[in-house]
Amino acid sequence: MKMKKIFKKHAAEFSVLALTIVLLAFFAIINPRVFLKANIYKAVFTVLPIQMFLAVSLTFVIVSGEADMSFPSTIGVCLWMFTLAASASGSPVVGAVAAIAAGALVGLINGILVARLQLSSLVVTLGMNFLLRGLINIGTNGEGTSLLFLKDTAFAKIFAGKIGSFPVQMIWGLVFVVVCQLLFTRHRFGLHVCFSGDNATSARETGVNIRRVRIQAYVLVGVSCAFAGILSGLVNNTFWPTTGDGYLLNTMAAVYIGGTPTWGGIGTIIGSALGAFIMSFLETGIIACGLTGFYTKFFFGLIIILALISHKFSGVKRKS
Repeated sequence: MKMKKIFKKHAAEFSVLALTIVLLAFFAIINPRVFLKANIYKAVFTVLPIQMFLAVSLTFVIVSGEADMSFPSTIGVCLWMFTLAASASGSPVVGAVAAIAAGALVGLINGILVARLQLSSLVVTLGMNFLLRGLINIGTNGEGTSLLFLKDTAFAKIFAGKIGSFPVQMIWGLVFVVVCQLLFTRHRFGLHVCFSGDNATSARETGVNIRRVRIQAYVLVGVSCAFAGILSGLVNNTFWPTTGDGYLLNTMAAVYIGGTPTWGGIGTIIGSALGAFIMSFLETGIIACGLTGFYTKFFFGLIIILALISHKFSGVKRKS
């Protein structure tokens, strides 16, 4: 009976876990030479934490009843600030502080525009995405910057090195997921986020500061973009003005397939992390199955649509 209650309470997480296992098993059957060897997992684990940072933090905004479409360009801005500060000072720590400050500032601006000025979160963050990308291109003239001078530093080894052949950044990604899970389920901030997305009027009447909660959620996304940007720079040893561009569809799909519906009020951190895992392996699996990369976007879009249909008919409570 106790196990039944656990399964019922965490049905979304168990469903995504089952999907993850089935997907990997399918890929292993189709191409065992690739998916039954450790190298493919090491390769994916090198970049998976970036998507974990994004999907997990974005869950807070979506559960609060809002949207954030600006995070791809926020990643680029944060890595740009990291590159400028680290290059000027010679210290990656100074660069990290600059990146985190930039991410928090973008998140704060988004939060004020949405929560204080009551602008459409979907439209205003989409506009911010274009604005920030344009700012990067204007400031860099579309030129990248090498970060090879950080390659052998202690900073790079701690955050993007290897323990044997295992990528260290995967450990940081898992730590971030655990912290956010505790924040979401054990801290009042997580409760207020859910309450704000489920019924803002009732939450306001019980003393929850809806505006502050949503601003904090946006700031969390901004700071997470800073971590994602720094990891991207350390992994690739380069800053490109297009950094972050490819994460919009993948990350949104990871959140939705992870069990967080679009209407707010409910969500799952673990599910979003597993969704990021699925999306990171999907492209590799598509290629391993003998299909070309042209099928990637098709399957990403299909997964988003199927996830939304699943939420519609799964009995998940929807806001009235």
